[in-house]
Amino acid sequence: MSKKVLFLVNHDVVIYNFRRELVERLLSENYQVTISSPYGERINELIQMGCVYDEIKVERHSKNPLDDIKLFLYYKKIMKKYEPDVVLTYTIKPNIYGAMAAKKAQIPCIANITGLGTALEKKGVMQKITLTLYKVAFSKIHKVFFQNTENLEFFRKHSIVPSTHKLLPGSGVNLEHFQLMDYPSDNVVRFIFISRIMKEKGIDQYLEMAEYIKQNYSNVEFHILGFCEESYEEILEEMEKRKIIKYHGMQNDIREFHKYAHCTVHPTYYPEGMSNVLLESAACGRPIITTNRSGCREIIDDEVNGYIVEQEDTNDLIEKVEKFLNLSFEKKKAMGLAGRKKTVNEFDRNIVVNAYMNEIQSKTS
Repeated sequence: MSKKVLFLVNHDVVIYNFRRELVERLLSENYQVTISSPYGERINELIQMGCVYDEIKVERHSKNPLDDIKLFLYYKKIMKKYEPDVVLTYTIKPNIYGAMAAKKAQIPCIANITGLGTALEKKGVMQKITLTLYKVAFSKIHKVFFQNTENLEFFRKHSIVPSTHKLLPGSGVNLEHFQLMDYPSDNVVRFIFISRIMKEKGIDQYLEMAEYIKQNYSNVEFHILGFCEESYEEILEEMEKRKIIKYHGMQNDIREFHKYAHCTVHPTYYPEGMSNVLLESAACGRPIITTNRSGCREIIDDEVNGYIVEQEDTNDLIEKVEKFLNLSFEKKKAMGLAGRKKTVNEFDRNIVVNAYMNEIQSKTS
């Protein structure tokens, strides 16, 4: 009889882009894999791989307690329906309410802290409520994986870390999918921003920097990829008309853009676990410029594979971009090669897959 694993996520991209290799490994070893997620365009591909899909609507930013109660009851219902041997959870609400439901059903749960999120990072009522919920949810959890030491220390400070915890290199990066690419000629130097277009991801600093650099340097381009929040639609449209930036919207395969990009700029101050944007860029051999915060600083050796900037500091970002522009072609290329070497040595996704398989097999063998 096949062993069963249930994934609880809040977005199809969370599992398809960052956990697909784990799903493939489980399926190859004859596990039944069930995925609970809101519907997205990647779901059909997961079904074709052999997964069972159970649709759920998760209001990721809802603060309505009724929505959370409904989510908890839904998780209880699907655990009774599919009878998984192990439950895997990712992101805040699946972590909390999935772990609670698994504890109720006496099913081992493995949670992954993919970042603190604003509810935990900012002091206040929401932080206190979320901490209390985490304490209840994790009181008898089988395993908690952390993606960076700062998140681990935060949970430890608030006495939430169970004895069974482990630090992973984020979600890791698929080094076969994101292969080292030839470094493009630098007749035109292209910078790329890959993220949801929102304030906390540092889009304001990127746009301000692009405006300044375009006025003072020729032969530079600034590209933007990602879903655009409504508040930035007109801003991007106006800046594109003035030829400051080029906006490409959502893209399924960012490798096509890394082929001609010279550097990834990620000036985020959002509380993430480990930046997949940076891991993928570095794996392709592209230098990175990013902020001095957890989830980013682990991926960069300052002045070796890129530059670190201070959060929300446009002047510092401009200075580092200018510094990069003044490097020789060979030094830019060497930075990219250093980034590839770092991902190979420290962030191979197989490290993450093997850690999960060890935990899953310990509960299903």
